[in-house]
Amino acid sequence: MSFDKVRIVLVETSHPGNIGAAARAMKNMGLNHLVLVKPKVWPAREALSMAASALDVLDGVRVVQTMEEAIADCHLVIGTSARLRQMPVQLLDPQSCGEKIVASMPVQEVALVFGREISGLSNRELHLCHYHVHIPINPEYPSLNLAAAVMVLSYELRKAWLAAADKGLSIGGGDWDQEAATAKELELFLAHMKEVLIEIEFLDPENPRQLMRRLRRLYQRIQPDKMELNILRGILSAVTQKIQDIEKKGK
Repeated sequence: MSFDKVRIVLVETSHPGNIGAAARAMKNMGLNHLVLVKPKVWPAREALSMAASALDVLDGVRVVQTMEEAIADCHLVIGTSARLRQMPVQLLDPQSCGEKIVASMPVQEVALVFGREISGLSNRELHLCHYHVHIPINPEYPSLNLAAAVMVLSYELRKAWLAAADKGLSIGGGDWDQEAATAKELELFLAHMKEVLIEIEFLDPENPRQLMRRLRRLYQRIQPDKMELNILRGILSAVTQKIQDIEKKGK
């Protein structure tokens, strides 16, 4: 079993002990790749003591400054949310989350993102995710330790993999004839689209409303591949060129 294309991302972790405990939970379930986004304390002796025999996971930790950097090369990004929010994003339960990841690996790079211990992921960070996953804990005590959340979702991932293997299903592979676009490639496309929409005066930068946010949701939902994004960016470039040609003729 290999989860080599699956990474756990912890955003701005406050308590280093949670990093070590999360690494231990990951190793219990066969996960090895841990990315830390701007941790408050790192490296930390407390993390080492809480990791027990999962020091190899900590040895391989990658530290970055933004969530965008952590997920730049990922094709599928699932963000955890401790509370349900009124956001137009498909919500997964833990079991569905595990099944979704198993269906995507090993042909896609996958990030499972956990937020800050106190406030979780910001709305901006959640908008970078294709899906949200919510652990339905007791509403009378809705405080779930970060490492415990990592354990719950890592277990569901392992369970989904074992279920697929037990049924003799091929794991991963997918239906793509082209590699899916990465998060960074989608961000570049959306920035390109925004420029063109402003240029043709379809988008008012002073009063953008929800246009770009809804377009983001559209393209995250359909998960275009690299060739499809290249075609779309080619269309945008052609629009810009046509505008420039018209302006030259008018002079």
